[in-house]
Amino acid sequence: MAKQKIMMGFCLLFAAICSSVSSDEWKATVVKRIDALVGSCVVVPCSFSHTGGNLPSSRLRGIWHEKNDKKSNIYQEDNTLIKDSFKGRTRLVGELGKNNCTLEITEVKDHDNGPFCFRAELVLTENNDPTKDKYSFVEDCVELYMLTEPPKPTVIKPKTATQGEAYTVTCSVIHTCPTHVPKLTWNLDSTKVIVHHKDIKHGNWETQSILTFIPEEKDDNSEITCTAEFNGVLKSPETFTLHVKRVENYNHIIIPSVVGIGTTVAFVLVCIFMTKKYKKRIEELQSRDGSMWNRLSRMSRRIRSGAGPSRSDQRSIWSRFSRRPKGDIVDFGHSQPKSYNYKEDPDEGDDYINTADLNIYGNI
Repeated sequence: MAKQKIMMGFCLLFAAICSSVSSDEWKATVVKRIDALVGSCVVVPCSFSHTGGNLPSSRLRGIWHEKNDKKSNIYQEDNTLIKDSFKGRTRLVGELGKNNCTLEITEVKDHDNGPFCFRAELVLTENNDPTKDKYSFVEDCVELYMLTEPPKPTVIKPKTATQGEAYTVTCSVIHTCPTHVPKLTWNLDSTKVIVHHKDIKHGNWETQSILTFIPEEKDDNSEITCTAEFNGVLKSPETFTLHVKRVENYNHIIIPSVVGIGTTVAFVLVCIFMTKKYKKRIEELQSRDGSMWNRLSRMSRRIRSGAGPSRSDQRSIWSRFSRRPKGDIVDFGHSQPKSYNYKEDPDEGDDYINTADLNIYGNI
């Protein structure tokens, strides 16, 4: 039983020693190759581990140097120890106490190719002198690939816009300088712009600008431009032509039709109202003047048929004008006046005019 306990304790001690050795090894993780825009900036991501355990940044010193010459420093805490062509252009943006050795290079020159390697040193707090614990990660170095022209933005958009409906366009650009991200601008005045920054790994970052606006008919065939402005005042535009699908407007047909229908309905309602209102009055007038209208209609039919008015019709109309007292004489100024005699109609009981004796002009 005692032997088993001794063996178990030995195994635990061996595991702890192995774990300590594996976690305290010198190791760096650096991208092998990264794009760098000439005249702009580049950020080289880097992380490392060391044998000193968890140490604060004050106990660590980070150095970047050329691979072929460990004394040709491109970055060092002591500015006097930096190569002249890199002075004022490099800085460590990572915290060494967090095992971050990320490097930034600004105003990139076309000869800043590298390769460049990271070196870590453990120092004493009293005089800041390096200890024997230092290591150059010459097996994990970075090489810069120079871009002489800024990359063009990528525009993602629907093929056609619809008049009066929201239209969204996304403009994005890839870069390698997250400390000075490119600025994306549009040639449209719109407050609905959303900007995103995203790490797409291996030292590459993406900046997005999402534009939303409502196109009108006047925007058809207009040009929309997204411009990427990089650190160092380098610009790269991307332009596309907007095609707006028009929405048919039938107001010029609908409005007159509605007005016409409304007018007709109103007129019909007025007619119905007036008819109901004066219906009784019209019936009274028709019943009162019915006899006169009947006589005129009979006369009209006889005249059209050639028969002429009947004797009763003649009597009823002309009797009003021909009745005179018997024996009256009408003198029209002739030398021999003639009298008018009225006789009784043997067939009718009323007076009538004897046309044979009617001579209003006298003898000529």
